[in-house]
Amino acid sequence: MIPDPPYVLTPGRIPLLVSFPHVGTALPPGLAERLSPQAGTLPDTDWLLPDLYDFLHAMGASRIVARYSRYVVDLNRPATDESLYPGQTTTGLFPAETFDGGPVWRIPLTAAEKTAHRERIWAPYHAALAAELQRIRAAHGYALLWDAHSIAPVLPRLFPGRLPDLNLGSNDGRACPPAVAAAVLDAARSAAGMTAVLDGRFKGGHITRSYGQPAQGVHALQLELSQATHLAPRPAAAPAAVPPDPPLTPALDPAATAGLRPVLRRLLETFLAAAAAHHPAAPLTGPRQ
Repeated sequence: MIPDPPYVLTPGRIPLLVSFPHVGTALPPGLAERLSPQAGTLPDTDWLLPDLYDFLHAMGASRIVARYSRYVVDLNRPATDESLYPGQTTTGLFPAETFDGGPVWRIPLTAAEKTAHRERIWAPYHAALAAELQRIRAAHGYALLWDAHSIAPVLPRLFPGRLPDLNLGSNDGRACPPAVAAAVLDAARSAAGMTAVLDGRFKGGHITRSYGQPAQGVHALQLELSQATHLAPRPAAAPAAVPPDPPLTPALDPAATAGLRPVLRRLLETFLAAAAAHHPAAPLTGPRQ
């Protein structure tokens, strides 16, 4: 059984929704023991991002947080599973390989399980995300979507060299007005000691590309955050024959996060201000909820 709903939605009072599609660690019954040793600790999880963004409630932003692991079904891939980056290595709707290239499953998902996960996890998350954006747009005249992600800084299978710290994606200006995205990029580049890029290796996944419709009053940006900016280093451990339950999780680096949280908040505030300037006739805030 898959509990309903497979996400946690917290409505806010400002025109901003932050989506966390890859933070989930739950697995439907019976699947943990079918994971490979390489995947048993859920290494491709966007660890602790809701904790990193713990200022969202004070800002008044809406949040939607996934409960299930991306290995069950990837919420940031299209339901039809076409590649978001043709010609480049990536992962699909039902990942078969980890980011490092190891197998995800000892016993793969069946066709029936994939259908169930698409219908009971993927579809409800997207229905809730779309409904919240519609509510925000009705209240404020426009809506902003920030799709929050993180990734290891070095993954030779996916990209050469070392990833910048702050990787913004606007689907090459199609998901967010270029002037708005440029303002956020300028704020990112002003962060001391951090590197930033717009529409580099990561241009935005399915969520950014699908919901970012500036002509319809919805502006979307993805931030792929290097995990070197906020996770504490930990020694490598040998793969376990049986994955731990619950999986072992990394920890936030207190010193790093103390400097990073103000940067993230400034990026979101810049996103809000630039979008408000783009919609001067729209109200800045709606009724408190």
